[in-house]
Order: sequence, then structure tokens, then C-alpha cells
Amino acid sequence: MANKAQQPPHLHLAEVTASQFLDIWKHFDADGNGYIEGKELENFFKELEMARRGAGVDPSNPIFREKMKEFMQKFDKNKDGRIEMSELAQILPTEENFLLCFREFVSSSAEFMAAWRRYDTDRSGYIEANELKGFLSDLLEKANRHYDDKKLQEYTQTILRMFDLNGDGKLGLSEMARLLPVQENFLLKFQGVKLTTEQFNAIFAFYDKDGNGYIDELELDALLRDLYQTNKKEVDVKNLTGYKESIMSLSDGGKLYRGELEIVLCREPIV
Repeated sequence: MANKAQQPPHLHLAEVTASQFLDIWKHFDADGNGYIEGKELENFFKELEMARRGAGVDPSNPIFREKMKEFMQKFDKNKDGRIEMSELAQILPTEENFLLCFREFVSSSAEFMAAWRRYDTDRSGYIEANELKGFLSDLLEKANRHYDDKKLQEYTQTILRMFDLNGDGKLGLSEMARLLPVQENFLLKFQGVKLTTEQFNAIFAFYDKDGNGYIDELELDALLRDLYQTNKKEVDVKNLTGYKESIMSLSDGGKLYRGELEIVLCREPIV
């Protein structure tokens, strides 16, 4: 949690590194819930304006409010009234910041999931911290992105600081997916429709008719449609196809096992 007595770090810099970016994030995401929102958001915008203008600002001034509204219209890509990690990466002046690297070289969440699956070999929804370096290296190479071992080490350590909050040496899929651009992070689409273990078991059993422990793409399509209708959410066919493709990237030869689907529909991110 941020120390409110501290000066906001690094906002004055011409560009920030991956580790400096994390310092900024942790300072303003004071409650550690994965978003800069409410009073945190007002404080962030106030400090950002002060750093850029070199002078004080008055949050009660209508001009300040109007500027903040314009700022959110520009950067709050999913229009939820708060800033998340991938949106902050577009706001701050970065070097070849690893968050922007992700935006450039991961063209879809399906690619991200395919890379993830190579390392989550036991299908637990986690990769070991010592495998993270290889995971990041894979993604960078896929993008033909030049990097040296020092930079890769910085990215690895920064991500560990972000996500291995309990120090158990494991990183969860839900947490890592926060590095994706908002529009590509299909896991975010299921916020608010997370199932309890009991609910998940019931819905999986309904679609796994023969009880063999997996479902195929057609069954997943029907399951997702049912889930959306149950939660009174509109089904956008284009988006549904994208979500389905992303989830099927976790499958084994077209067989989506219970564990993979549970990661998406059940497991809450640890924040």
C-alpha cells in the first residue's frame, strides 16, 4: 500500500523504466485493488498536472474537472471510470516499457494464452517464477523485439514485484493477463460473472455430457452464451468468437479440460 506522505514518484521524468512505472502504480493504487479510481484517480490527475505544469492545481476548479473529464475520455479505453495498468502505460512517458512492448507484440489474447500454456504444463493456472523469464523471452522473440539479458531481468523482476504478492514463487494467469491491452484482455470480460465452485461444477457437468472431463469448442460456445444470458449481459457474436478463441488456446488439441475453464470462470485475481 502506498505511503501517502511520500511525494508521487517519477511523474516529472521525461520517460520511466518498468520498475519506475510500478512505483507509480503502487503509489496511486492505494488500496491495491488493481485500479486507480475514485479519490486515487483525482490525486493521480492532480499530481500529473502539477508535474507537467510545474505549478499547483485546484481540484475544486471547474476547469480542473473539465480537463480530468477530457483526460478520461482519451485514456479510459473501456469507459469504466477508472484507470487500470495497461491504460496507465499509455498515459506515462515510457522508454521501451515492457507494458507497451506487450501491446506491440501480443496481437491477441489468444497468442498470450498459447504462450502461457507452454509454461503452465500442469494446467494449474500458475507458472513458477523461475519459468517467467522464459515466458517473457518467448513473447519478445515472437515480436522480433531486441532485448538484452539485463532488460529481460528487469522485466522479470518487475512482474514478480507486481504479481507474486504472497511470495510463493507462483504467478497466476488472471494477474498476468492484466498486462494485455484492455480490449484484448478477455479475462476482464468475465468480471462480475465469476462462478462459485459449486456453480462451475454444475455448469461443466451439464455440458460434459459423457463425463470425460473436457468439452469441445461447440460446447464452449453454448456454455458462454448461457452464461451471458444468465447474467443478463448482451451477447456480441464478434466478441464471443474472440473470447472463445482465447479460451480454446488453453485447450489440448481441441479438448478444453475442467482445469483450464475453471481458471477463466472461477478463479478470482489475488490483489
